[in-house]
Amino acid sequence: MAANLNDVAPRLTVQEYLDTEPLSDVKREYLDGMVVAMAGASDRHGLIVTAMAVALGPLARKAGCQLFIADMKVRVQALRGTYFYYPDLLLSCDAADRESPFYRRQPCMVVEVTSPSTERIDRREKVFAYQQVPGLREYLIVDSASAVVDRYHRARGESGAEWDLSRYDQGGLRLDCLGAELTLAEVYADVPELAATAALAAEKSTSA
Repeated sequence: MAANLNDVAPRLTVQEYLDTEPLSDVKREYLDGMVVAMAGASDRHGLIVTAMAVALGPLARKAGCQLFIADMKVRVQALRGTYFYYPDLLLSCDAADRESPFYRRQPCMVVEVTSPSTERIDRREKVFAYQQVPGLREYLIVDSASAVVDRYHRARGESGAEWDLSRYDQGGLRLDCLGAELTLAEVYADVPELAATAALAAEKSTSA
């Protein structure tokens, strides 16, 4: 999810943010000194996140990874400063990346589910920010209005490695971090109209 830019707190240092965030009544993202309250999510948004967590949880456990839903921050050390975001899903597979119980520096995958108020940030600001995260191999942008997933991917999580973008509107979604495939039907399982669209697309793909 993205931040509500109408609710901006005074500028804080990184340490002030980390010290006060556990005490805050609302989750806040940190944008190089600017602290911004998170906007609420719709029921559809929550259903998609939950469905993905249900599908990915056993795969993450089998791979020895940790899967977090909405409450784990990713720390981004970007050219313009330090940022903390709350991805809708965060997959951490590096056992050495445990310096804090509140954030990860090197997740293997992050997932953002779009909403009308967050889509522009998910597709622009966060694409740039997440691509600067060392160790990150996959960034998924899951559309909540249609059965479409965009996957930013690099073969290795190395700084400077080239990213490629693939759009999935049918069939399976390959996840390198887990060595597995996730179907769009699983992603949208709890949103009937989108699940039906995904199932129909998969049927057409199979029969083609």
